[in-house]
Amino acid sequence: MSQSLTITGRDPATGRSLAIDIADGLIASITAGPRDEGAWLAPGLVDLQVNGFNGHDINGGGLTIATVEALVNAMLRVGVTTFLPTIITASEEAIVTALGVIAAARAGDARIAHAIPSVHVEGPHLSPEDGPRGAHPRTHVRPPDIDEFQRWQAASGGLVGLVTLSPHYPEAPAYVRALARQGIHVAIGHTSAAPAEITAAVDAGATLSTHLGNGAAATLPRHPNFIWTQLAEDRLAATFIADGHHLPADTFRAMLRAKGLERAVLVSDAVALGGLPPGLYDQPIGGRVELTKDGRLGVAGTPFLAGAVRPLADCVAQATIMGGLTLTDALRLATVNPGRFTGNRGVIRVGASADLIRFHWAPGDPTLSIEAVFSRGERRV
Repeated sequence: MSQSLTITGRDPATGRSLAIDIADGLIASITAGPRDEGAWLAPGLVDLQVNGFNGHDINGGGLTIATVEALVNAMLRVGVTTFLPTIITASEEAIVTALGVIAAARAGDARIAHAIPSVHVEGPHLSPEDGPRGAHPRTHVRPPDIDEFQRWQAASGGLVGLVTLSPHYPEAPAYVRALARQGIHVAIGHTSAAPAEITAAVDAGATLSTHLGNGAAATLPRHPNFIWTQLAEDRLAATFIADGHHLPADTFRAMLRAKGLERAVLVSDAVALGGLPPGLYDQPIGGRVELTKDGRLGVAGTPFLAGAVRPLADCVAQATIMGGLTLTDALRLATVNPGRFTGNRGVIRVGASADLIRFHWAPGDPTLSIEAVFSRGERRV
């Protein structure tokens, strides 16, 4: 770990140049930087939902420590210094195996342990219906079971920090309550639950909505429905996939206004095909898919999405375009806000971990052009 280093860049909130002194991986001081500074400076991005990227797949079967390490490196290259590998609906054996591999990768490399503070298990307690279930395999969808959760934690040394479920199951409130008491974040997603079931889960301790507006039926009752209930519930923060494909701009803008910037979070929900060239691909989950030049991944020959591929840096830039946000506000949704679910990452303050990105961006740009990435004060890119 570096003993001392100074990193400079412009503060997106004020435009002023900053000089951040680093000592032993932490921010030691923040002072004025050089007047001619040309790059922006921000906390490293924090992504709560990463299924894979650049060909490295958490859910494709046969996960290895090398795959986890390669995924960490791929995330760092696109400015993400903290992320939650996301294990989707699968057999208990497959979930436990994947958790064990990620835990082993963390145990063997402090750099990986820092990048991956916990794991997001999305499922298997989701809606079994076509539409709300999304690409999750129906055969492994099952009710929540606290004993199974405890086996996940036993296999991984307590690594699961976020669980997404559908609260329509009778067992859901007790399950949510049990996890919340252990400090586990519980999110609502991939559901067609009734408003009362949503409220019961929140009363039990659910604090987040997973990619709100996606993982839903194509048509819904005008009102009431589970989207309105989650938008109106101030106890729920919400994640959004702002890649230009998963939510129309007006929908995204209206949802941001409903949740408020303090309760909104950007996620990539990236799959392994993210970062790869456009073309047709066959993947273990979703079958034959087409990746287009504009970053849309769809089931080949259909109008249906097959996952997300644009990294969080793209989503930050898209949020300024789709949501009319300033760069400062868009960054907030990808740093400090998700950081609350990962041990308060995503901040620039004295004493915080020196996880930083230098980048270039101008209004209308489709992404943040990452120049340098620092994790615990070490330059990684």
